[in-house]
Amino acid sequence: MFLTSGSNELDCHSIHLEWCLSSNHVPLTITISIIKEHVNLSKHSIGKGSEEEVSFIKDISMIFRNLNTSNISDPTSLDKIINDLAQKAEYAWEKHSKIIKITKHSKSWWDNKCSHDLEIYRMTRSLEDWKTF
Repeated sequence: MFLTSGSNELDCHSIHLEWCLSSNHVPLTITISIIKEHVNLSKHSIGKGSEEEVSFIKDISMIFRNLNTSNISDPTSLDKIINDLAQKAEYAWEKHSKIIKITKHSKSWWDNKCSHDLEIYRMTRSLEDWKTF
């Protein structure tokens, strides 16, 4: 058993001499606590090359063009500008993105061309269309 040295959570193993049978090995156990964690099952997404992506980029470009940086005189004014920029970018993201569900079948590499090629293969069942897919 390899454990992290100096870790309170992972350095508390038990040696069970009484569990040893005819072998010269002694069973070891460790209890690892698992923290309850919230896992998001959905996220906002914009498809690559989509109309939504083009609109989002236009909105972000406009936000940067209209950003007034002439009055940055202290850290407080800089924080205000940065927070305003972040708020506007988040609004543009939510405006153009759609919520998708994350499942065990979700694939980041799958795109509209994959769907199109699969649909063609399903209609024709040809080996060439399968290779294209």
